[in-house]
Amino acid sequence: MHHYGVDAIPHLICGGFSKEETENALIDLQFLGIHNVLALRGDARKFEDKFIPESDGHKYAVELVQQINEMNHGKYLDTSIERGAKTDFCIGVAGYPEKHFESPNFKQDIEHLKEKIEAGASYIVTQMFFDNKKFFSFKKACEDAGITVPIIPGIKPLTKKYQLNSIPRKFFVDFPEELVKEVVNTHEDAIVDLGIEWCISQCKELKEAGVPCIHFYTMSDSKIIYKVAEKV
Repeated sequence: MHHYGVDAIPHLICGGFSKEETENALIDLQFLGIHNVLALRGDARKFEDKFIPESDGHKYAVELVQQINEMNHGKYLDTSIERGAKTDFCIGVAGYPEKHFESPNFKQDIEHLKEKIEAGASYIVTQMFFDNKKFFSFKKACEDAGITVPIIPGIKPLTKKYQLNSIPRKFFVDFPEELVKEVVNTHEDAIVDLGIEWCISQCKELKEAGVPCIHFYTMSDSKIIYKVAEKV
């Protein structure tokens, strides 16, 4: 971060961490000069069918946001500490244009998101989506609920045909029919180019709509993202 002058944004998760371990990690980050974090609940372990927190950990992301926000106000787990040093974290949280798969419905999901904002979060980064209409509907629903923080769209280029099935299964997102038809009728060797062009089109429309910035899910393939960024 200091070498390249680019903000690093560690992802803090509830799973696998106690509140004390989280506090210690935040103290270390503050010392290192890192002031942006993304607060997430995290996924269930592969051998468990639902998320199970640590015995002294957070069950929901909103609780993690609350802990970070309390540290920003000089409040630590040890309540005997008076006038504790205030941290300076800008807190981001996740948003789901197509709703989190565990939420009973879209309205409830927006309400949970609003709770995270009210707990101290300053911006939202969305789950990946391939249909900008889903993002615009999500953004309007947030505004209607009184959520006014910046919403950063999360984008990923399609790179393989099998992702038509694997991405919906793993990330619970839909593909627009137009993209599905193009992928089905395109040779595997040309899927990367198709995915890049679709991604570029998405990003240009989002930029024209005035999004604050765009978050790319690189999946360890930065070369493809570089090609997109060049055109956007």
